[in-house]
Amino acid sequence: MTSPLATEAAPFGRVLTAMVTPFTPDGELDLAAAQKVASYLVDQGNDGLVISGTTGESPTTTVEEDGHLLNAVIEAVGDRASVVAGVGTNNTRHSIELAQQARKAGAHGLLIVTPYYSKPPQSGIIAHVNEVARAGEDTPVMLYDIPSRTAVKIAEQTYAELTKNPLVVAVKDAVGDFERGAWLMRETGIKFYSGDDAANLGWLAYGASGIVSVVSHAASRPYADMVAAVDAGNLPEARAINTRLLPAVKAMMTHTQGAITAKVALQLLGVLEHRTMRAPLPDATDEEVAIVRAGLVASGLLES
Repeated sequence: MTSPLATEAAPFGRVLTAMVTPFTPDGELDLAAAQKVASYLVDQGNDGLVISGTTGESPTTTVEEDGHLLNAVIEAVGDRASVVAGVGTNNTRHSIELAQQARKAGAHGLLIVTPYYSKPPQSGIIAHVNEVARAGEDTPVMLYDIPSRTAVKIAEQTYAELTKNPLVVAVKDAVGDFERGAWLMRETGIKFYSGDDAANLGWLAYGASGIVSVVSHAASRPYADMVAAVDAGNLPEARAINTRLLPAVKAMMTHTQGAITAKVALQLLGVLEHRTMRAPLPDATDEEVAIVRAGLVASGLLES
């Protein structure tokens, strides 16, 4: 199902958060908290959310939990934002099951990460994406290219092949090669979304459609303002926003895993009551909480 907010230039919106999955203190899925977080993020300027991605701790959730979470978020904000379901795994059959579930739930998009650990050849990546996309029927696809986690980068020729599928419309890029990305946008027409908060401004300047962010758990409004500044050709304003957010980006993205720091940020902002993680990710330490707090304060996102 295509989002009512989708445009040709930005098929999934402009500012998307790779949303955390809230858990109760005993580690169970907390759907009420998920709806609260989703509503907060959209109120703060997101026009899209990615559910059950890496930041959503998807390796630790079941198919049933993914379905409950997706339904809850669509119920909460599906009329105000694009809801993209993370369905990528290193098992094509498993991903097909998730894609079918997401389509039935009414997801506006599917996020398909390069299969990890098994390091498939490019032909395997092509087959995997096309089979999962087929399972989603008319649901548009955002690829996720993050070789630092998957150990495999999507080759330029593979992009050319995958974009022959009309459902493959975008990529969340965590490769970070601006020249390569600009070439792929030119040659294939695929829409780019920044998948690395440190590179958000750079990708927007190169013509990316938007961002899929972790730091936006705390900085959705400034990121929306940065996108608007780039659109208006006001590069000094966009740079100023980016510079102001650097302490938050450093605090949330360089000291420990982003899902951990995103939950800390939401708790500090009073949005999330519990910052419970699922193993193998540990709950944040007091030192990590202090680092995130200092970064948010320095960026003007939290009062000291």
